Amino acid sequence: MAKKAKRRRTKRAAWTRAQVAELRRYSKDRLRVKKISRLMKRTVGSLRQKARSLGIRLGHQR
Repeated sequence: MAKKAKRRRTKRAAWTRAQVAELRRYSKDRLRVKKISRLMKRTVGSLRQKARSLGIRLGHQR
Protein backbone atom coordinates (compact mmCIF):
# COMPACT_ATOMS: atom_id res chain seq x y z
CA MET A 1 0.00 0.00 0.00
CA ALA A 2 1.28 3.47 -0.88
CA LYS A 3 2.14 5.92 1.86
CA LYS A 4 0.03 9.03 2.24
CA ALA A 5 1.76 12.29 1.51
CA LYS A 6 2.33 14.32 4.63
CA ARG A 7 0.98 17.82 4.65
CA ARG A 8 3.59 20.48 5.13
CA ARG A 9 2.77 23.05 7.74
CA THR A 10 3.99 26.56 7.25
CA LYS A 11 6.69 27.55 9.67
CA ARG A 12 6.24 30.98 11.12
CA ALA A 13 9.26 32.71 12.52
CA ALA A 14 8.61 34.66 15.70
CA TRP A 15 9.46 38.34 15.71
CA THR A 16 12.34 39.38 17.96
CA ARG A 17 12.68 42.80 19.55
CA ALA A 18 15.64 43.52 17.29
CA GLN A 19 13.59 42.72 14.18
CA VAL A 20 10.75 44.98 15.33
CA ALA A 21 13.26 47.78 15.93
CA GLU A 22 14.74 47.14 12.49
CA LEU A 23 11.27 47.32 10.90
CA ARG A 24 10.60 50.62 12.68
CA ARG A 25 13.93 52.00 11.44
CA TYR A 26 13.28 50.95 7.84
CA SER A 27 9.81 52.49 8.02
CA LYS A 28 11.28 55.74 9.33
CA ASP A 29 13.83 55.72 6.49
CA ARG A 30 10.89 55.20 4.08
CA LEU A 31 12.32 52.18 2.31
CA ARG A 32 10.09 50.30 -0.10
CA VAL A 33 8.34 47.24 1.28
CA LYS A 34 9.93 44.91 -1.28
CA LYS A 35 13.40 46.09 -0.31
CA ILE A 36 12.62 45.64 3.39
CA SER A 37 11.34 42.17 2.55
CA ARG A 38 14.64 41.23 0.92
CA LEU A 39 16.70 42.71 3.75
CA MET A 40 14.73 41.02 6.53
CA LYS A 41 14.07 37.77 4.62
CA ARG A 42 10.34 37.93 5.30
CA THR A 43 7.37 38.14 2.97
CA VAL A 44 5.74 41.43 2.06
CA GLY A 45 2.49 40.23 3.62
CA SER A 46 4.12 39.39 6.94
CA LEU A 47 5.77 42.81 7.05
CA ARG A 48 2.50 44.59 6.33
CA GLN A 49 0.66 42.57 9.00
CA LYS A 50 3.30 43.27 11.64
CA ALA A 51 3.47 46.95 10.75
CA ARG A 52 -0.29 47.23 11.02
CA SER A 53 -0.35 45.52 14.42
CA LEU A 54 2.38 47.89 15.65
CA GLY A 55 0.72 50.96 14.16
CA ILE A 56 3.62 51.64 11.80
CA ARG A 57 3.08 53.19 8.38
CA LEU A 58 4.74 51.11 5.71
CA GLY A 59 5.24 51.57 2.00
CA HIS A 60 4.74 55.32 1.87
CA GLN A 61 6.76 57.19 -0.73
CA ARG A 62 6.33 60.83 0.28
